[in-house]
Amino acid sequence: MQAHQSQRQDAGIRRHEAWHTLDAEEVLEALQTGRGGLDQAQIAPRLERFGENRQRPVAQRSGLRRLISQFDNLLIQLLIVAAVITAVLGHFLDAGVIAAVVLINGVIGFIQEGRAEQALAAIRGLLAPQATVRRDNRRQTIDASQLVPGDMVILEPGSKISADIRLVTTRGLAIDESALTGESVPASKSVEPVSAEASIGDRRCMAYAGTLVTRGEGAGVVVETADATALGEVTAMLSSVESVTTPLLRDLARLGKRLAAIILGAGAFTALAGILVHGFSVVEMFLAAVALIVAAIPEGLPAIVTITLALGVQRLARRKAIVRRLPAVETLGAVSVICSDKTGTLTLNEMAVRAVLLGDGLHRVDDKTLALEAARAQEPAPASVVDALSRAVVLCSDADVHANSEGQVRVSGDPMEVALLHFAKAQDVELRALRSAHPRVDGLPFDSTHRLMATLHGTDDGEGQVLMVKGAPEAVVPRCKQVLGVDGTEPLDEAAWHRQAEAMAADGLRLLAIARQTAPGGVDLDDPSRIDGLTLIGLVGIIDPPREEAIAAVKTCHEAGMRVKMITGDHAVTAAAIGRQLGIGDDERGITGEALEAMDDEALSRCAAQHSVFARVSPRVKLRLVQALQSQGEVVAMTGDGVNDAPALKRSDVGVAMGHGGTDAAREAAEIVLADDNFATIEAAVHEGRVIYDNIVKSIAFLLPTNAAQALLLVVAVLAGWMLPITPAQILWVNMITAVTLALSLAFEPPEDDVMARAPRSPSAPLIPRVILVRILIVAVCMVAGTLALFARELADGRPLAEARTLAVNTLVLFEIWFLFSSRRLHTGILNTSGLTGNARVWLAIAIIVAAQLVFTYLPPMQVIFETQPLGPGAWLLAIVVSLPIILVAEGHKWLMRRRSQAR
Repeated sequence: MQAHQSQRQDAGIRRHEAWHTLDAEEVLEALQTGRGGLDQAQIAPRLERFGENRQRPVAQRSGLRRLISQFDNLLIQLLIVAAVITAVLGHFLDAGVIAAVVLINGVIGFIQEGRAEQALAAIRGLLAPQATVRRDNRRQTIDASQLVPGDMVILEPGSKISADIRLVTTRGLAIDESALTGESVPASKSVEPVSAEASIGDRRCMAYAGTLVTRGEGAGVVVETADATALGEVTAMLSSVESVTTPLLRDLARLGKRLAAIILGAGAFTALAGILVHGFSVVEMFLAAVALIVAAIPEGLPAIVTITLALGVQRLARRKAIVRRLPAVETLGAVSVICSDKTGTLTLNEMAVRAVLLGDGLHRVDDKTLALEAARAQEPAPASVVDALSRAVVLCSDADVHANSEGQVRVSGDPMEVALLHFAKAQDVELRALRSAHPRVDGLPFDSTHRLMATLHGTDDGEGQVLMVKGAPEAVVPRCKQVLGVDGTEPLDEAAWHRQAEAMAADGLRLLAIARQTAPGGVDLDDPSRIDGLTLIGLVGIIDPPREEAIAAVKTCHEAGMRVKMITGDHAVTAAAIGRQLGIGDDERGITGEALEAMDDEALSRCAAQHSVFARVSPRVKLRLVQALQSQGEVVAMTGDGVNDAPALKRSDVGVAMGHGGTDAAREAAEIVLADDNFATIEAAVHEGRVIYDNIVKSIAFLLPTNAAQALLLVVAVLAGWMLPITPAQILWVNMITAVTLALSLAFEPPEDDVMARAPRSPSAPLIPRVILVRILIVAVCMVAGTLALFARELADGRPLAEARTLAVNTLVLFEIWFLFSSRRLHTGILNTSGLTGNARVWLAIAIIVAAQLVFTYLPPMQVIFETQPLGPGAWLLAIVVSLPIILVAEGHKWLMRRRSQAR
């Protein structure tokens, strides 16, 4: 943003682009309003000039356009043309099957995309329906859509803020801005202006639309409404962000173009050769070309891919990952960089006391029991000091203590205060009893100006009062004259305490100093400057600790060749400390959003590659980080839970939103939603994604030899001047019934041993690697040779053409059955126990196909439809003998490739 020198006239109001840099009185003057609010006469002109406080709906594609876009694929279009031509030629059954496959895939894509386009509506729903304002010097509740610049809004606990507001009064005001900034702790607010360069999370004098008041009270003047708010900027950014096509869709598109070119070329060549060399008629060759197109196109491939992805969706759902777009399942397997939010994903999103600094030294706090460990020489923490500290944090707190229906004590309120009360309870302090025995007499709420909170209570003997104080060490320690020790008070070495506080802060701990003062005559809390002469009890270090399973998951990701980067709205030192604990980077502090904002695209790209922890990052910079990584060829998964994350979630290759603590906007912009908000689930999803990709490649590598063999059969037959070995109807039977059924069993293949030991595949890598492509061609040639040999033998023996074709089809299917076993592993051998077992569905699919082929061969109605004739036992035995060696051919190729790889 530019500094506030940039001004313009709007309906007589001076507008600024950096309200946080102006004094409150300057803001009121610029907006021609006062602390009593606007006059009623000022409302209508401003509503006319600025419009209602609603975010403008973004134009969306019509349902028809979304449906048509599903067929924007060359392979699909070629299938449509084949279906039309087949129908024109009177083959309505064939045409109907092809059309059904095309339509089913189009409808699935249409439904999935419709869900994704709800993201903007979810953001608009974040605005509060009502607002409390002061107009004509009196308090009123109005529809939030009627707010205009200059309105004076009253803020109270629980208020959902409906516009961007410059605060003019605050009293202990704190606002949860996590949805907009990612900051895990409510931000304390004040009225003092800040620098023009301050990020949203550091603008203490501002309150933004879409955030929530958690404590305290205040009032502020509306400075921006509707699309001009910070929330509106995110909405506009989200509407302009283009989703990235998944690697699988890109690979399938490339495969489709290559297949289309090969198929059309082969069809034209075959037709011309038949006409020119053998004198076949144009109509005969046209039908042959159509048959070749139908034979070469793997009609079952879209169905196989869709079903494999859908099965992956079900498996991921059982692992707490809910998939909103099918292709995202596979994309997980290609992820090379994971950009993760910190709070709640890598951490527990529960503040906890982890260290206490007392007069005798630093005590670590046990993660589970919250007991204090010895500071030095195995000496336990002094009980009297720990008890004094625990009593102070219970009394000097606004967190609520209550009992549930089962009589158990529960606490709620500010996360840091809740953490302190849990710590006190672990030290055997009875929270409710202590508060009942020492009710609060007076109090000073926490304020970002004096940076401390103070409460006044009666003493145990009832003769005086005791002042309890907690706050930032730099605000509390200078007010202390002594420190509490085991034998009473001791002189305070302020410099030494500050050094130790800096060391604790470097570990990412948020520090609170706890102090007290016995005051026989009471204390005037109206003037915070009079709070002095305190006795320091100690410093408490609080942190949102990393998840244990997240630490292990990050390690697994690194071993799998993926880099993990933390992008958070938290402070740079805290973020870096958590990163070090998780194994993400080793920097002393994270790279800040301000530093990133100042970089050009080239510098940002270098920074994104070299560093792993980014703090206080704005939505725009998050988006730029994702784009910078993608420009380097990375496949990026982005996690997030707030509105601020939505543009980056949408732009990333895989957007992963939090289902438990996330906003609707984040969930609608993402492809995957985590039901447990746990980074370890992402690692599990990546594992599943790699398995799914492997199984899709296995299915394609299984389908293509059959299609190639069928096409080559037709080409060879035409060039040789023979009758077609298989008819178009028989081709569709093989493609849509036998091949799809057998290939579908590969979707259930268990993971191979090295699935998480490989590096992520390159986005530019072909869907079918060269080594597997060679195997496909070798297998296809073997299928053609064996099938044609039996077809020619049958004709030479004087068998009817229908019987010869029946044997040719069954031989081709038997080739598929044997090749299915080899297809279960891409590179390793299957001639062992695990290769023949481990997937019962392979055997089930084979049993179904054997039964189907018997029906195809012997059932009279099928003989009429597909022009088949019964086969004798000798023909079946011959077909088995000819087709079975295909296993040895495929496995021999694998063995040879492994030997070459080892030699290299």
